[in-house]
Amino acid sequence: MPVTLDPDAAFVFKAFQEAGRPAYETLSPSEARDYYLKARLITNPEPPELKSVTPLAIPSPHGSIPARIYTPKMLRQAEGLAPCLVFFHGGGWVIGDLDTHDVVCRKLADEGQLIVISVDYRRAPEHKFPAAADDAIAATAWIAGHAKELGIDAARLLVGGDSAGGNLAAVVAISARDGNGPAIAGQVLIYPATDFAMTHPSHSEPETSILLTHSVIRWFADHYLNGAADVHDWRASPARATTLIGLPPAYVLTAGADPLRDEGDEYAGRLKEAGVPVTHRYFSGQFHGFFTMGKLLQQANVAAGEIGAWLRAMN
Repeated sequence: MPVTLDPDAAFVFKAFQEAGRPAYETLSPSEARDYYLKARLITNPEPPELKSVTPLAIPSPHGSIPARIYTPKMLRQAEGLAPCLVFFHGGGWVIGDLDTHDVVCRKLADEGQLIVISVDYRRAPEHKFPAAADDAIAATAWIAGHAKELGIDAARLLVGGDSAGGNLAAVVAISARDGNGPAIAGQVLIYPATDFAMTHPSHSEPETSILLTHSVIRWFADHYLNGAADVHDWRASPARATTLIGLPPAYVLTAGADPLRDEGDEYAGRLKEAGVPVTHRYFSGQFHGFFTMGKLLQQANVAAGEIGAWLRAMN
């Protein structure tokens, strides 16, 4: 599919190229994590002022899961309880943490007028599949079980994330539907990874190998998965769940110059076919990862505003 970058996206891509940005697959996971964090500090927009940001430790069968609670100044409360978005950061299950997505969570809390709890699940290769999925499911269940003490309305609990985090949000929604977690009111899937087979056309088109390149996706997959059999497990590839019927309403964002474009588009389509209410927003001239780059890309702020409006409408 021909892809033409928006002028600002083309400018940012050129700037990254001229800066000699190292390819993640040439780095160790530790080095890649440091580089990813430093890049976020350059590209993140100014954060909105919130009422509070507090740390949280979520107990789980595999140990404490670090998390962070974002409470905006304007909160859509009912009887003292507020809606909540449980957010899972992107980074290929290898990089990314609470700090790389701090500004994103602040913006979503502010725009959506709801509490956001960001979950710092275990990362690969130290903790391979299904560690991240297990943590995402366990954290969401714990938050629901302690909703009142957290000031949360358990009936207005949503999940969301970008890229690998979108994958985990989709997995949590499926798991919850199948009886392994609380009821989920909605899911926000920002250019989600949904199928580790990586056979969709966008995984091989030269125009999509921008920032998130085809080779770095393979690097992420090699670190996260234990072997080829994991590809077929819906906890790794939610698109391979037996059915998508009965899942909560979804906001799905995809980008034109993104290797994950086709699988995200297809997942949105399959949700619709399954009778799930879906808002599918396609940013044709943007690349994977643009959502966190609000300092450089105005479309990132447009997307945050639209997601915020969707979250407010859901609650």
